[in-house]
Amino acid sequence: MGSNTYGIKEMADRFHIEQSTLRYYEDSGLLPGVKRNTSGRRVYTDWHIDRLGTILCFKQAGMTIDELQRFFAYENGERENIDAMVDLLEHRHQEIIKQEKALHDAHLQVLRKLHFFQGIRQSYIDGTPKPDWSLYAGENYLTDENQNS
Repeated sequence: MGSNTYGIKEMADRFHIEQSTLRYYEDSGLLPGVKRNTSGRRVYTDWHIDRLGTILCFKQAGMTIDELQRFFAYENGERENIDAMVDLLEHRHQEIIKQEKALHDAHLQVLRKLHFFQGIRQSYIDGTPKPDWSLYAGENYLTDENQNS
């Protein structure tokens, strides 16, 4: 397997992050082993691409820098730390479930308000009475089609 190399700008552009974020991940130990070329420029490898993908995925999932550091430290001693790794990932899984429920609930409320204010807008156009919020408050505007998209 060939080893491709990348500069800091290529990495930042590829992952849509700032170069300073890459340097921060290096400084915090999350992205180790970045070599320098003869000009002193950082040289990243395919391994760094994989690692950065994992970092950004876990960050998107809500992991803190501390949790990421612990996870990768555990990974280095996987056999001894497998229980701690599973616990950390299970905790993150449970937190994501809570976040998904909160986002779902907020989405329902936004859709109710959207339909309500669309009704108000239509009443201005038609010259009809404004709708009553109580007609919208309990409705679930997330259809099976909307939920799966």
